[in-house]
Parts: sequence; C-alpha cells; structure tokens
Amino acid sequence: MISRAATAFRLAASALRRSQSALGAKYRRLQSRLGAPKAITAMAHHLARFFYRMIKYGSKYVDHGAAAYEAKFKEQQLRWLSRKVAELHLCLAPLPNSAV
Repeated sequence: MISRAATAFRLAASALRRSQSALGAKYRRLQSRLGAPKAITAMAHHLARFFYRMIKYGSKYVDHGAAAYEAKFKEQQLRWLSRKVAELHLCLAPLPNSAV
C-alpha cells in the first residue's frame, strides 16, 4: 500500500513533464534515459528530499530555470569527457567554427 505522501510526490513529479524549471529539465533528462515510470519515482524521491530539507532547515527553494540546469549539465559532461580523454592519453580540441 502506497502512502498518501508518496502518491502526492508522484503526482507532483509527473506534473514536471511540461515544467520549464530546472526540476522539469531534470525529469525530462531522466525520462529519456530511464523511461517515464522510473523517472517519476526518481523525481518523487528528489522532491521528497527537497521537502524534508525545506521543513527541517526552513530554507526556500530557488529555481534557476531549465536553461541554467542545461548549462550546468553540459559543463558537467564536458568535465567528465575531459577526464576520460586525459585518462586515455588523448587530446581534446574544439572544432573550428563551421556552417553545419
């Protein structure tokens, strides 16, 4: 039997599908990788942790938007790729500007 809180967090997570917030961007990224049911569960867990921290510490949630989330995610991917390239003893160089 699923608790009422779990149901509420799952409903909130499924509503993130069309949200233009950072949480919405994260949900869409997870959905493309894991599928909708697992993404909803993962985001419900994420929202529950946010809720707990807000209640426990009295902090407020500040949304920086989907664009900021995407930029941060791209930077994270570039750092990972740079480490992987260095580990393989290769050189990473940017492409020259081209009309693609």
